[in-house]
Amino acid sequence: MRRQQKISYNFFYLLLIVFILIIDHRSPAAAEISDCVASFVDNTAITMSELEDAYKKAVELAPGITKEEVLNTMINKVLLLREAKKIGLEASSEDELLKEYTDLKIRTFIRIREEEITDFYEKHLNNFQGKEIESVRDEIEGYLTEKEVNERLKSRIKELREKAYIKIEDIAKEGRTFR
Repeated sequence: MRRQQKISYNFFYLLLIVFILIIDHRSPAAAEISDCVASFVDNTAITMSELEDAYKKAVELAPGITKEEVLNTMINKVLLLREAKKIGLEASSEDELLKEYTDLKIRTFIRIREEEITDFYEKHLNNFQGKEIESVRDEIEGYLTEKEVNERLKSRIKELREKAYIKIEDIAKEGRTFR
């Protein structure tokens, strides 16, 4: 009797363990989706969690920004970083790498002519509150340079986007979150 009782207990414990394992086991098919792809840029994926994190940071700086604008910015960043790495640039952060790329491939080729500075000064004379052109020349040149950098950067991004395979998943378009 004792042996039979021992076998019965062992069988019961074995069944209990199997039952617990079956109940607790989570197969990949039954697992909850914790992250998914928001966009592909060639062979690089941008996940929904990356998009959500970037969106939260962007909203703090620009409350009216949309997720679509943030995603497009992330896509542009992927394209520019890839270009920077392609020409062998290295830096300690992505932001520094983008700055190096912009300085090397765009800013270096911009020259603001004296006529442009004078023309800008004359058109915006009210903004300078009676200051002479020589005292605001550097400020005007800096502004015109940054404006030209932005225009050329937009043009370069447009070229890169035309050459790249970019797919924005429906989940990102709909703005749903999976967290």
